[in-house]
Amino acid sequence: MNVDENKKLVSFIADEIWNQGKLNVCDEIMSVDAKYHGPHMPNGTGTRENWKQAIAMYRNVFPDSHVTYEGLIANDDFVVGRWSATGTHKGKLPGIEQITGKQIAISGITIYRFVNGKIIEAWEQLDLLGMWKQLGVISLPGEEKN
Repeated sequence: MNVDENKKLVSFIADEIWNQGKLNVCDEIMSVDAKYHGPHMPNGTGTRENWKQAIAMYRNVFPDSHVTYEGLIANDDFVVGRWSATGTHKGKLPGIEQITGKQIAISGITIYRFVNGKIIEAWEQLDLLGMWKQLGVISLPGEEKN
């Protein structure tokens, strides 16, 4: 695949997997032995199945979630995506006993590496601090909890 096709595949991730919940698409676009590095993975690194579980969990917690890639940069076998996500807290989230019903808006960056047209590895950083603040779980010094 070329750089433009890889960028289209990353946009497809937001539309099909995150926004529509089609987890089976992960099997089509990710290598069986893909590695996913992110803060919500066991010990920081997970498998394709761990990634699907994390997506399912977030979609249950924020059923109206919507992810948009704000920008994509591609070079050779890598695509870097800057994204934003919104949603309403309507399900149980680890670390929060009470469902708040609050809206969140967070952003993040994911780097995807492709081999033979499939994602073989991904690294993600997202604004978990911002999410926890918006849900009223934490506050920074000098701030009141929501």
